Amino acid sequence: MLRFNTTIEKFDKKGEKTGWSYITISSTQAKKLKTSKASFRVKGTIDTFKLKQMALIPMGDGDFILPVNATMRKALGKRQGDNVKVILAADDDKYVLSPDLMACLRDEPVAFSYFKILSGSHQKYFSKWIESAKTAQTKTKRILMAVTALGQGKGYPEMIRMNKKEIW
Repeated sequence: MLRFNTTIEKFDKKGEKTGWSYITISSTQAKKLKTSKASFRVKGTIDTFKLKQMALIPMGDGDFILPVNATMRKALGKRQGDNVKVILAADDDKYVLSPDLMACLRDEPVAFSYFKILSGSHQKYFSKWIESAKTAQTKTKRILMAVTALGQGKGYPEMIRMNKKEIW
C-alpha cells in the first residue's frame, strides 16, 4: 500500500490529454504497487473519495498519472493546485459487468453477439454508464438504449451520438 500527499495538477497542452486534471505517481512509487511499465489498475482513496479499478497511465519517463475527473473533483471539492492525501494499492480484482445488462443481452442474441466482439474497455463503457444511473427508471432507459444500439451493431460512442440527435 502506498500513502502520500500530493497536489492536483492540470495539463496545459499535452496532445489528447490537454485540460486533464491528474496526480503524478513517480516511477519509484509505482514500483511499490506493481512492477510494470504499462497501465495498471489501482484502488484506494484520494482524501475521502474511494477509488476502484482506476487506471494509472504511463507517461513514458517511468512516471504515471492518475486522472482526476470532474466527478472526483466535485466530490472532493478540489481543483488544480489543491493538496490531497492519496492511499493506493494495486487492484487485481476482475471487473464485473452489469448483471442487469448481461441478463437483458442474453435475451437478445444479435445484441449479445455484437457485445461479445467488443473490446473489454468498450464493454465496460456500457456497463459503467448503466451502473452509474441514479434511479431505476434511468437504469432501465439506459439498458434499453444499449441493447437497441448493440442490436444495430453500434458501439457506445455511436449510441450516444444517435440518441443526442433524437433528443435535439
